[in-house]
Amino acid sequence: MKTDFLIVGSGLTGAIIARTLVDAGRSVLVLERRSHVGGNVYDETHSSGIRVHTYGPHYFRTGSEKIWEFVSRFSDFYPYVACLKSEVDGRLENWPIAGSYIKRAVGEGWSAELGQQASNFEEACLSMMPRLIYEKFVKGYSEKQWGVPASALDTALAGRFDVREDDDPRLKTQKYQGIPSQGYAALMRNILRDIPVLLHCDYLKHRSLFRPECLTIYTGPIDAYFNYDLGKLGYRGQRRDHQYLPDIDCYQECGQVNNPSADSGAHIRTLEWKHMMEKAYADKISGTLITRETTITPTDEDLYEYPFPDAGNHHLYCQYLARAKVIPQLLVCGRLGEYRYYDMDQAIGRALTLAERILSYDREQTISGEIGL
Repeated sequence: MKTDFLIVGSGLTGAIIARTLVDAGRSVLVLERRSHVGGNVYDETHSSGIRVHTYGPHYFRTGSEKIWEFVSRFSDFYPYVACLKSEVDGRLENWPIAGSYIKRAVGEGWSAELGQQASNFEEACLSMMPRLIYEKFVKGYSEKQWGVPASALDTALAGRFDVREDDDPRLKTQKYQGIPSQGYAALMRNILRDIPVLLHCDYLKHRSLFRPECLTIYTGPIDAYFNYDLGKLGYRGQRRDHQYLPDIDCYQECGQVNNPSADSGAHIRTLEWKHMMEKAYADKISGTLITRETTITPTDEDLYEYPFPDAGNHHLYCQYLARAKVIPQLLVCGRLGEYRYYDMDQAIGRALTLAERILSYDREQTISGEIGL
């Protein structure tokens, strides 16, 4: 079929660019390799009636009124503010780390371990907190998650958390926070409503069949686009072990408990999904469902979740990016295409910006290099 734009991948980036282009009167075809739209923004209902986020917990939050208004077009949201705990010395403590805990553990006049500029993730953490706190909360969790010493990771990873001097228990403090009332799968279907989508379609195996008039927007792994000819980029994913407990209505005090210590097992966190449901519905369900997540190095691209934050992978990504930028009528974007650890609101904001740039260019121009990353 003839189309102005071909979009490869129906996750947040692909779906939102597709929606924006269609709303502007352009024709779009979306290709999706999986059996469902939405990428990792997907959920399912357990036989007990408990809704499970298939690819790990999704806590939607944003400080942007524009992004909140956009997603609210496609779903109502019930309020949910994620307040996490970490299992430390047999007790559950706030995550992010509470200033009061640090004072209890190391004294009132505490200071960070390091003052100089950090050269790796471990040093960046030690510039925020005493070593004792780092080792209890961060080191074990991070090394379980990434499978390498914390000193091998990039400093930017430390920007994903902080120390809360005021003991604010919220994972994030943005104004708008919630979960779609009908679930994430329904949200993604609504975004793509009335937009043609081909499921079970692997673009990379059939790319010669698709020739859009204007632009191919590719949101898959950038190294896969080039058949890994420079090498594979590193990713981490999660193995999720589910356990239904029919005789327990509540297993833990919040939806997510981090398990940083090696003594707690190989898993990095324990999830209890009823905490993430609307209370009126959750209270009607007997039993509870918990999930233990253990980080793995996936070989299946459908299991890619976290781009690997180190210098070697960044260098390899930049090599692939330089090649992608000079290919006419191609835009590579999204978490896998840009090899970036985007939160949902960041992915949405980025997709809206890219869609606006696309629409600002005439169809006759070679727009990939102008719009790109």
